Amino acid sequence: MGRIEDLEAFLAIVEQGSLTAAAKRLGRPLQTVSRSLAMLEADVGVELVHRTTRRSMPSEAGESFYQRVKPAVEEIREARAEAAQRRSEPSGVLRLGAPNLFAPRFLMPIIAEYMAKYPEVEVDLDLSDAFVDLAGSGLDMVVRIGDLADSGLTGKRLGALRRVVFGSPAYFAHFGRPSHPLELAEHSCVTRTGDERPGVWMFTIDGRARAVKVTGALRTNAMNAIYSAVEEGLGVGYSPLWQIKHLIDAGKVEIVLEDFEPVPVPIHALWLEGRSPSAKIRCFLDLLGERLKLDRL
Repeated sequence: MGRIEDLEAFLAIVEQGSLTAAAKRLGRPLQTVSRSLAMLEADVGVELVHRTTRRSMPSEAGESFYQRVKPAVEEIREARAEAAQRRSEPSGVLRLGAPNLFAPRFLMPIIAEYMAKYPEVEVDLDLSDAFVDLAGSGLDMVVRIGDLADSGLTGKRLGALRRVVFGSPAYFAHFGRPSHPLELAEHSCVTRTGDERPGVWMFTIDGRARAVKVTGALRTNAMNAIYSAVEEGLGVGYSPLWQIKHLIDAGKVEIVLEDFEPVPVPIHALWLEGRSPSAKIRCFLDLLGERLKLDRL
């Protein structure tokens, strides 16, 4: 079957009664309309339009073809118009993946504003700290924290997140504040057993990344337990800054060793490579860029 442009030219010729009138209606050159009709007839293998110097009338096969094709072309036109509308105005379901702790605190206010601004959009939010397969998960977009491998995804960098050492004011008053990462050997450090390298904290020392081994009497597999333990004065902890900002703002913990922090961890919004993002994705990305402020995290 010919191109949609050829079918549209055929319909216009039948309805207008001449190639010249059809070309004027379509806003195309007469030669282009004539070529479209010739290509369509060559494709179907029969003459569809009898041409004279003054009129162009459908043949018997052309009349039958017209009746069958016209509804289909109108459906295609409507589908194209709907697709164009969807691209310009967000609608449908935005399937978004994000980290467990980060999303409720930092993304939910943005999601709420997004849904208020675009009421035709619904949001399915999937929380996971795993690097899910975007193509196989059915998600439109994910927010990921961490360095990215070559994953076949297109991304927008949203910023970078600090990792810090922190302790309670009472702990520092009793045991002192470390001024260098190597002094952590003299402190009780609350470590996470589920880490890839338990008890190993990363720092920047003399301009280079360096791993420092730490120990302590309390170990746990949950970050929330580490935060509670540090708040209770059981030792110092190591965490992404954004996860403890509320404790810092409340004066329950304080940061140390800021001059030795490792390189911040990047955070990205990602979608499938090669796809032009739809309106629902583009508008959410724009709002993320405007509202997600990570310069203090």
